[in-house]
Amino acid sequence: MNSAQRFDTRAWLLFGAMALLWGIPYLFISVAVESYSPAAVVAGRTLLGALLLLPFALRQKALRPAFAKIGWVLLFGAIEMAGPFLLLGHAEQTLPSGLTGLLVATVPLFAALIAFGGGDRSVLSPARAIGLFIGFAGVFVIVAGPGLAVEGGVGLLAVGEVLLVALLYAIAPFVIATKLRDVPSLGSITLALFAVGIFYTPIAFLTQHQVPTVESTVSLIALAVLCTALAFIVFFALIARVGPVRAPLFTYVNPVVAIVLGTIILGEPLTAGLLIGFPLVILGCWLAATGGALRARKPENADLPPISTG
Repeated sequence: MNSAQRFDTRAWLLFGAMALLWGIPYLFISVAVESYSPAAVVAGRTLLGALLLLPFALRQKALRPAFAKIGWVLLFGAIEMAGPFLLLGHAEQTLPSGLTGLLVATVPLFAALIAFGGGDRSVLSPARAIGLFIGFAGVFVIVAGPGLAVEGGVGLLAVGEVLLVALLYAIAPFVIATKLRDVPSLGSITLALFAVGIFYTPIAFLTQHQVPTVESTVSLIALAVLCTALAFIVFFALIARVGPVRAPLFTYVNPVVAIVLGTIILGEPLTAGLLIGFPLVILGCWLAATGGALRARKPENADLPPISTG
């Protein structure tokens, strides 16, 4: 970390903002899908988010490089947005928002497995291997432990959908790092949001069968403005302030925000399994991602951090 990349007061403010901005989408999604179809939530969130990011992308002249690699940008959009946003919306018709946020936090576990499959043998280090075991044990406790967080086949299907989201979020950074490395992130994200929004718009019209409520509409707008457009702008500012390795550390705080908001605002229950499994998942993710190191070391050719949104 050079002299321009430091954790000062501004960095901590940005860090706190990101922990909140990407910890609250599960609350907004839960309220939005009460009267919007999951496809309508995806279409509204991505189109509005893209329109808000467009001026920034144009000012940075970030769209032309993204268009030059449109195929990879579309693949990134499918993996990072199109699939996960729809799966989250569908899953949160069944699952509590706090539980959803915690399950998404398993991204580092899947990222470690993907890295191992790609030849990274550091995953076999004792600390990281133990982290994988602890993390997935925590997921098992949450899903099947005391005071079941979910019941029945529908609940288990929803859990599977969210874990698939975590897997997709773990894959997306590899697409960025290998195929979109030379493309400005803002250009890739803005173009991908537009593409996903355009794709889901006709599906949204076909699947929207009720008049949206005011609460759902406000949540959808907040999801687009706060958790998509503003979140990415703050994220880029945080990267510039502390570097691409330390910036994503806020993801370990996101589940706390999701669980607290779900409990206080939506009255979601805190089951024994959730209370026991939560620290196991966070500890496991930290060990799997860092090997227990308090200061992450930047790997070679890793200039782009993982992106994990709700």
